[in-house]
Amino acid sequence: MVTSAERFLEGKVALVTGASRGIGQAIAVRLAGRGARVACIATQADRCAETARMCVEAGGEGQAYGVDVADTAAVAELAAAIHKELGGLDVLVNNAGITRDQLLLRMSEEEFDHVVATNLKGTWNFLRAAARPLMKSSGRVVNIASVVALMGNPGQSNYAASKAGILGLTRSVAKELASRGVCVNAVLPGYVATDMTAAMGPKAQTELVDTIPLGRVGAPDDIALLVEFLAGPGGAYITGQALVVDGGLSL
Repeated sequence: MVTSAERFLEGKVALVTGASRGIGQAIAVRLAGRGARVACIATQADRCAETARMCVEAGGEGQAYGVDVADTAAVAELAAAIHKELGGLDVLVNNAGITRDQLLLRMSEEEFDHVVATNLKGTWNFLRAAARPLMKSSGRVVNIASVVALMGNPGQSNYAASKAGILGLTRSVAKELASRGVCVNAVLPGYVATDMTAAMGPKAQTELVDTIPLGRVGAPDDIALLVEFLAGPGGAYITGQALVVDGGLSL
């Protein structure tokens, strides 16, 4: 039996971008399991239909929405619509992100711009659009960055730059919104089991695991559990932090 204390997001509204699969889906379902009404965001609403269904099964509510996170005007319009439809905003999780990997001398301007626009500007767009309702609710923000922001990675100068930018954005916004009780943090995943890692051959997977002190890649729920904590009572006095979840990869 789930107690009222465990449903600490009962009556609260959470917005999760990049919620169609993987880490974003796991986060949305975790928050729903704590009682939240979850707005599940992807580029197209139908891509989040399964996540919304899983949110209901977890004991919360789920609604699917579609938007290009890099489109400032469209994000502002959607955030306002969600606020009106769901009755507020208490938790924002900026998880949407893409990769366009290429070595520096081969990377096109479009490959750089597209990654930065989605990962960094998309995070800024939702922060800006959600700031006022979050201030009213003394809400929580969790921005999903990457351990690559700290370590760098060959072929990912665009991705690393976008995720490092999220760290600076997180700290700045944390200072701006702290007086209104809003906690803003970043979570930095390491290697997490995704479609990409699943497609690796056995040799590549073994080599990958050998770089991780804990001896395994992460699961989406490893990240979701920390986001759940930050969104709940335990996160009330944590803000402006970059919390690494990488199995020791960055040590």
